[in-house]
Order: sequence, then C-alpha cells, then structure tokens
Amino acid sequence: MMRVVEHARQEREEWRLGVLTRMRVSVLTGSAQLCVFEQWCDPGCGAPTHLHAVEEVLTVLAGHAEVWVGKERASITAGQSVIVPAGYQHGFRNTGEAVLHIEATLAAPMFEAAFEDLHEAGRRWLPGEIGQP
Repeated sequence: MMRVVEHARQEREEWRLGVLTRMRVSVLTGSAQLCVFEQWCDPGCGAPTHLHAVEEVLTVLAGHAEVWVGKERASITAGQSVIVPAGYQHGFRNTGEAVLHIEATLAAPMFEAAFEDLHEAGRRWLPGEIGQP
C-alpha cells in the first residue's frame, strides 16, 4: 500500500540545545524497516557520541560537519554521506558558521540510541511512549 508523507506538516522538535529534529519516516508513518529524520544544528552543536543496534547513514544536506566513527574522524560537507556500522560509537558536530542540515537513515522503524555520556538520557522515539524526545 502506497503512503504519501507530507514533510512540511511534520513538526520540528528540540532534541537538545541547538538541535532541531524532524522525524520524517518511522513506524508512525507506516515504515516497517527504516527511520529517516533530519536535523538542523547550530554551529558547534550536533550529536554526542552514541551508538545504535542498527546501521545508520548520515548525509549532509547543507553545511559542514565533523563526524566520528570509533576512532576515525572525517570532515564532510553537502553531498557526502558516512555509513556507520551497527554497534559502533559515533557522533557529529557542526564545524561551520551556518546551520548544519543533516539527514539520518536508520535500518529500523524507530529511533533508539545509547549515549557514551551517562548524563545524556538514552533516547527512544516511538509514538506516544514515555521517553520520547
């Protein structure tokens, strides 16, 4: 069954200071195997070191980011992606002077992450659940 998702009607949520997130495709929109979301990160902001049980692809849509996977680091810009293997610690931050626009695709219909910093709450995104960002 075909399902059309109108992203302009989806709200942005503040997941952390300087980071707005719009969940575009997930179990909420009828996805069975993927979660796709985009983030807008102010300069210096991004995602702290964390991991997922599934593979993730990070794609820069606009701006500049430093991305780390394990001990490796790379600077990426619009039109570039990083493939993060399942179970690897990773993160990113905006290294530019403008807002970083980044898209993330997870090989699961919901977002779940465990963070290296124990002060950062574990995050699970499912519709109507406690602990949802």
